[in-house]
Order: sequence, then structure tokens, then C-alpha cells
Amino acid sequence: MTKVLLKAPFKADHVGSFLRTEPIKEARKSFSNGTIDENALKAVEDQEIEKLVQKQIETGLKSITDGEFRRSWWHLDFLAGLKGVEFFESEYVSHFQGAKTRNNAIKVVGKIEFDQHYMIEHFKFLKQAVDKFGDGSQVAKFSIPSPNMLFTRIQGDDYYQGNNEQFYHDTVTAYQKAIQAFYDAGCRYLQLDDTSWIDFVSEERIQAVVEKMGMDVRDIIKTRVNCINEFISGKPEDLLITMHICRGNFRSTFITSGGYEHISDAIFADLKVDGLFLEYDDQRSGDFEPLKNFKRANQAVVLGLITSKYPELENPETIKARIKEASQYIPLENLALSPQCGFASTEEGNLLTEDEQWNKIKHIIELANNVWGSI
Repeated sequence: MTKVLLKAPFKADHVGSFLRTEPIKEARKSFSNGTIDENALKAVEDQEIEKLVQKQIETGLKSITDGEFRRSWWHLDFLAGLKGVEFFESEYVSHFQGAKTRNNAIKVVGKIEFDQHYMIEHFKFLKQAVDKFGDGSQVAKFSIPSPNMLFTRIQGDDYYQGNNEQFYHDTVTAYQKAIQAFYDAGCRYLQLDDTSWIDFVSEERIQAVVEKMGMDVRDIIKTRVNCINEFISGKPEDLLITMHICRGNFRSTFITSGGYEHISDAIFADLKVDGLFLEYDDQRSGDFEPLKNFKRANQAVVLGLITSKYPELENPETIKARIKEASQYIPLENLALSPQCGFASTEEGNLLTEDEQWNKIKHIIELANNVWGSI
């Protein structure tokens, strides 16, 4: 196997979201109450994002995000910005272990299309801030939900009336246009966030998705792989696309548990993304044996060994030992380190302070420097 060093994901990387600062929280509350307008809210967001960019650079990160400061949800905000998709208030169904989310949801009301998505401007502002405060060694990284988060989660919506083939085609086409739009805006590091893979982490969830879809599990997995591969097939060569696989992250809780054994062939051999961010912060994610199916020398695997859910810092020797164990399956050069998820997948955020959040990031950077010699 030829070993290829990738510049990004970086040896010390992160998933993207950060705890919302107090000015952001207050501004969003005031906007919701009608005491400030959209322009005033944007001014606060702009200021806080610039501060966040500077903080990331000062801390030593190379991949710089806007912390998802303008979003309420990690996925719904982007999906609702696609033509043919709308927010609505659903009946409440709790998917998390011990936490109650808001009952926001999305529905398909027309043909799925990408048309002047407002998050392109969000990225442009981020890139300008990175260019303004960085030294040229940092990269503006932007995260969007995987197309599977639309295609697999709303099947059977009234508009498509069960015509999943057309639903699939329109979703892929919209995302192809999204890639080009982000690229034209200067994006060179795009991350796909995808929780749909938790359908395959346990026999119980596999049975449920098979009953729901009426398909063999292998065909379901193949469809999800194809959905991603097809929309990234024409991506520009210098655009790096990674994928983060998550088991849920809300107020320091989770949705489910289970390892990667049922999807390891799919994600390591078949999926054509440049890198994978994998949860591995506790026993819920299983062991490293599924990593044995790693095959692509030009793919990076970012181990989410540091939890974003709790403030305690992991024992450095334990983390280094786990990296060494993973390197039995994947060359050390292809491995990297990150939190298992973001610090605030929704605007509520996880149960730790901003200082504790930054201590986690510093911990990751120090560990990466110790293991790889640099980040």
C-alpha cells in the first residue's frame, strides 16, 4: 500500500460547531422577541464569528469554521434552504437518551433544487475572516448535512408520492450544484455530516430500517453510498470532501450505540470521500476491528477519541495507546485526531463551558503534536 500524506484533514482537526457565545444567545433571543431586526442580528453574528476565527487561529487550529453560529440546527437550516423544502412544527418524538429537543422538522413541498442558497454568503464571510486574521496556513472549512439526511429521512413525502427514484435524482442534482457554488465561493474543505449510518449500528436498527424501506439491508447501504458518490463524482480535484458519521449529539446526550462492523466495507472500500470522521470517544462506538477494511491510501481517518460531551480531559497516555492500536489497521500517516462530534450540534450546545471547550481543543492539538510531530 502506497502511503499518501494529506494536508487536510489536519492531524488535529474538529467537527465544526462551537458553543454559542453569550452575545449570540442574547441577540437570537432579542430577534425572536422582535426587539432587534435581522440586520442587527447579523451584525452580532459577524462580530462573534470574527472573534471565533481569531480564537481558533490563536489556539493553533488549521481548519477554521464559523462554529455554525448562524444556525439553530446542524442540518435543518441548510436543508430548509433548498428549494422545495420547508420548516414545520412536527409532533414531538424524542430520539435522544434523556433529553428533549425542539419539535422543528422539514418537509418536501416541491421539486428539490439548489437555487442561490443563503449559506453561500455564510461561507464567503468565513473565508474573508480566515484570510483577514490567518497567516495563509489555515483553511476555511464548512459543514453541510449529507444528501442522505434529506433523501433517507423524508421518504414518502406527499410531493414525490413514493417516487423515490425521482427524489434521489433531484437530491443528487441539487447537491452537485451546491458543491460547485461553494467551490466558486472559494471553499476547498467541505464536510458532510451524516447520522443516517446509525441505521446500521445494531441488529435492532437494521431490522427497523429494513421494515421501513422494504429492501435488503445491503441494497439500502449501497443506495446511501451511491447517493454520496454520485454527487461528488464531478467535484473539482482541489476540493477536499470529508464525512462525519455521528450517533447523535444534543445537550451531551446521544441517540444510539453500536460499532461500524456492518458498514465498514461500504465506508472504507466504496465511499469516495477524502476523509472520514469517526466517533470513538467511548464504548458506544465499538472497537477498532472494522478499521481492517481500510483500503484507500489517499483517504484520511479522523479518530474522534476526545469527547465533546463532557469537560474532563482524557488521559493522554490512554489516547496515545488507542491511536497506536488503531494504527495496526490503518497507517499512522492516514490517521488524525478530533472530538467525536461538535460542541453544539444545535444552538443549545453541550454541557460544558466555553473555557472547557477550548481546553479540549488545546488537548487535541497537544496530543497531535506529540504523536505526529505537528498538526
